[in-house]
Formats: sequence, C-alpha cells, structure tokens
Amino acid sequence: MEDTSRWEIARVRARGGVAMAGFRVHPGSDVELRALPHPAVTLAVEFGERAFAVRAESGEVRAENGEVRAENGEVRAASGEVRAGGLAAGLGFGVFRARAAGTAAVQARLSPLLARSVLGLPLAELGRGVVPLDAVWGAGAERLRERLAEAAGWPERFALVEAELARRALAEGGVDPEVAHVWRLIVRGGGRVRVEELAGLTGWSRQRLWARFGEQLGITPKRAAMLVRFDHAVHALLRGDGPARVAVEHGYADQSHLHRDVRLFAGTTPGLAIREPWLAVDDRAWPTGGT
Repeated sequence: MEDTSRWEIARVRARGGVAMAGFRVHPGSDVELRALPHPAVTLAVEFGERAFAVRAESGEVRAENGEVRAENGEVRAASGEVRAGGLAAGLGFGVFRARAAGTAAVQARLSPLLARSVLGLPLAELGRGVVPLDAVWGAGAERLRERLAEAAGWPERFALVEAELARRALAEGGVDPEVAHVWRLIVRGGGRVRVEELAGLTGWSRQRLWARFGEQLGITPKRAAMLVRFDHAVHALLRGDGPARVAVEHGYADQSHLHRDVRLFAGTTPGLAIREPWLAVDDRAWPTGGT
C-alpha cells in the first residue's frame, strides 16, 4: 500500500452539504490511486503544475459529448487516459485510477441535492462517469484553478472554492422535494431501507420515483441505498470491525453478501479495499465521513 503519511492534507469543517479537503502529493513518488465510489458527487481542482491523469477501471471517463477529450488537456486515446486540471465524478462513480505524483488539489464532496444546481445539469448526465471539470463549467474551471494557484494557503483556497460553489448553487436546477426526501431517508438509515416502500412515502408511483430520482441524482433509489450501505460497511471494516459483525450491523444477509457488495463497488475484496490509499486517508481528510 502506498505510504500516505507524508502527504500534506488540509481539511475544513463540512457544512451546507459540502465537505472539502486539500491534498499535496510531493514529487518523487509515483502515486496511482484507485478512487472508490462514495455517496457524494466529487469535484477536484488541481492547482499545481501537474494535471490529473485519469483512466477508468469501471464506469467511464469522458467529456460531455461522450468522447474522452478535454479542452485544457490532452488524451491518449489508446489507453483511455484523460489529462485535465479538474474533474467531476457522478454519484457512486465507477472505480477509476488517478496518477497523483506532484499534484496539489482541493477536493469537494457535494450532497447530490446540491450538486445538480452547482454543476448546472441533471446528475443523470454524469451517471457513474468522470468528466473533465471544464466540460461542465467551461472557462470558469480554469479561472478557479488559476486563483487557487495564486492563493496564500489552504484557508484562502477553501474560501475560494466555497464561494464558487455558493455562487453556482444560487442558479435554478434543484431536485424535487420528493426526491430529496427519499435521498435523506436513505442516508439517515445508512442504506438500510425497504426500497419497495419508498414510493409510498412520497405519494408517487414506483415508476415515477425511479424515473425522477434517476434523472436528477443519476442512480436509482435501490443503487443509492446499496451505495450508502457499502460506504458505512467499508468504513466499519477500516476501523477494524470484523466482517461477520459488519454484515450483521449493516443489514447484509451474511458475509458473502457483504463480500459481493464490496466487490461490486470497490472492484476488489474487503481485505484489499481497506488498504486502498483513497480510504486510508479518510480519518485525516474526512473525519466525519465527508458527506
């Protein structure tokens, strides 16, 4: 496992549906992270001298027109790798790999209830993919990157990102109250909800809820519940809880069920998933879970 103890990590208190952390990975180590799905929409803006180099392991890496291309980067089409100064990853994105040696970045995790207005598009257009941020924000992404590079330190960088998100969140494009209610029920229950009963709590038909939820948040209520439960379970494993205990406490039928869900979302076994640097830094970067 990559030694993350020498990474520079800064954090700020989460509020208003936004959690942020700053990362600086010093040159000299060839760091490649496997980014694992999280129940939030993820934005990352690099402000050093190295662009992100990202390739999909599952899901997809693409620009808004469906091609793997970025305005402010280059792409090696043969490998499916995209280089970009900023990224936006959909709710429960597919696992992707990012080379991070020498990078400095601010990462923001957004509640999907906020992310739609911040990004200015339905999250279904992101799906489980990863896109260059300039494909979503246009020239605004590069302007933010430049301002972050000029900032005096992490507090100023966090303030710049927070102001940018707040400005964009004022735009129209929120989610239906019924969709927001169902998402909050899923999060509050740690993913342990009776999915078949959710529609009845909104007054909508199951078909309408699934369609609206999928359009606005990018995944179905069932997938959302699985994602939230996986996130709770993998962090319990990371804390040292045994698989049998985690399976029982998080509503899995048995350890095999837990194993299947971890493999579904993380693409690996529970034992290997908790050794991923992406998760190993959570207690330093996202001490309350990052949502």
